Amino acid sequence: MKLWLPLLLAVFVIAAAPVVKKPAWRAGAASAKITPKKPMWMAGYAGRTEPSEGVELDLFAKAFVLTDEAGAKFALVTMDLIGVPRNLRLAVAERVKKEHGIEPTNLAINASHTHSGPELRTSRIHGADDVALREKEAAEYTAKLEDTIVRLIGDALKKSVPAHLDYSTARCGVSMNRRTPDGKGGWSNFPNPNGPVDQTVPVLKASSAEGKEIAVIFGYSCHCTTLGHQKFSGDYAGYAQQVLEKAHPDAVAMFANGCSGDQNPYPRRTMELAQQHGKSLATSVQAALETNMKRLTGPIRAAYREISLAYDTLPTKEQLLEEQKSTDKWKATHATRVLQRIADEGPLPTTYPYPVQILRLGTDLTWVTLGGEVVVDYSLRLKQDIKDPIVWVSGYTNDVMAYIPSLRIWQEGGYEGGGAMIYGTHPTRWSDKTEEHIISTVMELRKAVE
Repeated sequence: MKLWLPLLLAVFVIAAAPVVKKPAWRAGAASAKITPKKPMWMAGYAGRTEPSEGVELDLFAKAFVLTDEAGAKFALVTMDLIGVPRNLRLAVAERVKKEHGIEPTNLAINASHTHSGPELRTSRIHGADDVALREKEAAEYTAKLEDTIVRLIGDALKKSVPAHLDYSTARCGVSMNRRTPDGKGGWSNFPNPNGPVDQTVPVLKASSAEGKEIAVIFGYSCHCTTLGHQKFSGDYAGYAQQVLEKAHPDAVAMFANGCSGDQNPYPRRTMELAQQHGKSLATSVQAALETNMKRLTGPIRAAYREISLAYDTLPTKEQLLEEQKSTDKWKATHATRVLQRIADEGPLPTTYPYPVQILRLGTDLTWVTLGGEVVVDYSLRLKQDIKDPIVWVSGYTNDVMAYIPSLRIWQEGGYEGGGAMIYGTHPTRWSDKTEEHIISTVMELRKAVE
């Protein structure tokens, strides 16, 4: 009997030992500084009258590439920039397919929407001290940015190793709705504690089979507008990434902005507040990392569609000529820009090619990415309408062309409801069918990736 005891104990130990599952993915991440090396016109505030005056916090582009067991790949790019120009997305997608074998459907490019970065528009920059010079600088910067993004995706692929993918969530109180009734039937850009918010902080962690962290990807629905000065900075999102990378030195921290169109950080306007908000968000990410995170397994499935998002009734040439006479300089200059567009391009378009994308990671996570400055109603609605265990919604992805109002905000009006269109070259606001067109497309694409 004594001879059998060690054998029985050995069998018991073997039976009781935890089963270590083989990593279900391959993952890699890479990062590069994209801070302009010389003064440039800055994006985000139409009232600026001079170029940048230095650097407060460096800007970065980062790439994460995920590969499933069948070899399907997905690439996420995040940037500390105001937006994603459509021409940049198209050029990067074409090159990434050719050079790295990743389909455009499986590529998402998200911008943090910092208002302390360079102007990326390569045409029709208005209000600049020297328009021709600033457009040339923007074109040169964007061309270099394209090369950087393509290289980063390649670097992330080269660094890819067998990996686990884990998800959790937390909450952060930095954001507040910024639409407040003005008492006159309109809306002020002012903190509204009773307005809708989405303060969820989704967190995705990739780590090697040995437990070494590869990437920490997180989201939040809040404008990157703590700052308003003339120095380059990633704002609160940049500081949050900086804090996380200091705490997790092996990982690339990546911020994907959510449905922030009507969400602002409060209080704001100082570097100290941007740092404070960044630390608050990083603390929320850290809290999520310390939970019992959900391990994700399964295939990568993605769907992408550009829909013809309709404008409201287009202005006539006569109406634009009359608007040029307005005492409101923004209305007058908008009319001038649209008239110039007619002269250059012919009749005004009735629609705009708007990007909608769905990413499914296994059977649990559905990630919806939408173009433009999407208001928070989209996030709240899609989390109700999509019946998957985990739903993550990001705006500012693949193209940032304008504010995207919900029907509620379209009906209310105000800046996000259509008023902001006068600062660009869009002929008028979107149609009242915008929300349903986008939501129905999301639901169709979701069915396509069962």
